[in-house]
Amino acid sequence: MRAISATDEPPRPAWRALLRDLAVRPSKGLGQHFLTDRGVVARIADAARLAPGDTVVEVGPGLGILTGELLARVGPGGRVVAVEVDRRLAAYLRAEYAGRAALTVVEADVLNRTPEALVPDGQPYALVANLPYSITSAVFRHFLDSPHRPAGLVVMVQREVAERIVARPPAMSVLAVAVQFYGNPAIALRVGRGAFLPPPKVESAVLRVPVHAPPLPQTEIPGFFALVTAGFGQRRKQLLNSLAAGLGLPKEALLPALDAAGIAPTRRAETLAVAEWLALHARLRALVTP
Repeated sequence: MRAISATDEPPRPAWRALLRDLAVRPSKGLGQHFLTDRGVVARIADAARLAPGDTVVEVGPGLGILTGELLARVGPGGRVVAVEVDRRLAAYLRAEYAGRAALTVVEADVLNRTPEALVPDGQPYALVANLPYSITSAVFRHFLDSPHRPAGLVVMVQREVAERIVARPPAMSVLAVAVQFYGNPAIALRVGRGAFLPPPKVESAVLRVPVHAPPLPQTEIPGFFALVTAGFGQRRKQLLNSLAAGLGLPKEALLPALDAAGIAPTRRAETLAVAEWLALHARLRALVTP
């Protein structure tokens, strides 16, 4: 897959001037890099497959380059809920898109606002964002673990994180299990460093995740992830030892469950597919329910 460069529209002095005018400095701690390449923006919107009238939640809209494209795709009958934690950027977005009734700017930390608060009444929505690197995992879990999860996600993340999310055994992680439990992630495009201001030290990728109904009832999901987290708690150890330590259960109680699920106790957590975690959870459901 070819990486997209910013040769058609490099970061222009106008973007830097705008940041100076707003007195905004990209936060290194948050891994904040503003997207400035309109070609990449169009490809992100294409991957989201939006239609007029759709509802979109955008996390971290920044300078609003993606916001404008999303507004164009959903049209006046749609809705874009842009969640921005920086009050200066939130004010800029309100001024820049004044009169666009389809846009709602929410000045808040997205992790402190439930999806139900952002999109009430159970209305279907998509999540589309250029995510700050530091909150990628938290945003995935925040939206996917909610009963009001999006119909799909299209998000820009670090390329390494994207590759971890789409991984298969024997290279699984807690994040890969968490995302694949809810959807079918795929890398839609890779993006070069020059598409951002300031350029990050790493390459990025856009993930597209169509979301399906979870394979367990909502009441059993916390127990499932408690099991998975325990399995990955001591990754250098064999699964039996990790589960015993993480769940506080005797090995004698775990061995029959592993055997019934067809999982050798000597395997490691990163070798298990989501279906195998589900099979193991079915045998241990009564023991790991919070």
